[in-house]
Amino acid sequence: MKILIAEDNPAFLRILDNMVRKWDYQPILVPDGTQAWEILQRPDSPRLAILDWMMPGLSGVELCHRLREQSKEPYIYVLLLSAKNSRVELVEGMEAGADDYLGKPVDSHELRVRLRAGERIGDLQAQLLTARDAMRQQALHDSLTGVWNRAAIFDFLKRELARCQRESTPVSVVMIDLDHFKLVNDRLGHLAGDEVLKEAARRMVATIRPYDAVGRFGGEEFLIVMANSDSHAAAERADQIRKAIGGRPFLREKTAVDVTCSLGVYSTRGDALVTPEALLEEADAALYLAKRNGRNRVEVGEPQGAPSRNPEVVLA
Repeated sequence: MKILIAEDNPAFLRILDNMVRKWDYQPILVPDGTQAWEILQRPDSPRLAILDWMMPGLSGVELCHRLREQSKEPYIYVLLLSAKNSRVELVEGMEAGADDYLGKPVDSHELRVRLRAGERIGDLQAQLLTARDAMRQQALHDSLTGVWNRAAIFDFLKRELARCQRESTPVSVVMIDLDHFKLVNDRLGHLAGDEVLKEAARRMVATIRPYDAVGRFGGEEFLIVMANSDSHAAAERADQIRKAIGGRPFLREKTAVDVTCSLGVYSTRGDALVTPEALLEEADAALYLAKRNGRNRVEVGEPQGAPSRNPEVVLA
């Protein structure tokens, strides 16, 4: 484990270096607070730091203040060292954000115990961060398919719509429904249906642009948000998705399952002011038109006041 040691006394720095190496630490040695601060700003900075109270550049107390003001993650455990062992100094160091304090000369056994405590605190904080990230993942993603859930994709749509309206650029939404999906569940069971949903989501994600977003809107319905995309570009991308899903069978334990989808596309014009709800309603209407017209096709809704669509624009 890496450990930063900042100490301006060369002899004492060597003593600390020899101590921590015996305990299998990997020390990074610096003679002043300025260099210590630079190292602590790196993404791979050590999680343990031994800082001398009085140093050129920045003192150990000043370094503690800066670190805690940043609320840096993962947490850096700081042990302050000082030749002065007054209670006033101890309180000042702890209030600055130090985790522990040792007076000079340092007792090796005491130092080792304090560092082990710092390791345990670091491990606990890492576990908390992992748990937090897992909860965040669960809160934003559909547990089955791994794409955004309904609330998250709707929030993404609101943000992209607001941004596109500010920049006078179009935004498109695509509503997707897997055709006759109930038959898959009835014939092969819900586990097979789950596998189809997961594979369909994977094919959608593989087809969209990196800055687009796909979310599960409910059941076998998905929503894709395409920023800076007009109706023609969105319709072409939607047809690529249609082909990606229906172009080859889904396999469930060597059983081939043919699945197609219907897609409804609706796009705003760059200067249009439209709510997310209205945008989804128009895309949903285009989706139901695709279903009525035979499924396995793309229908494009036209903005209000736009000229009648040429039938050849409809993709199937």
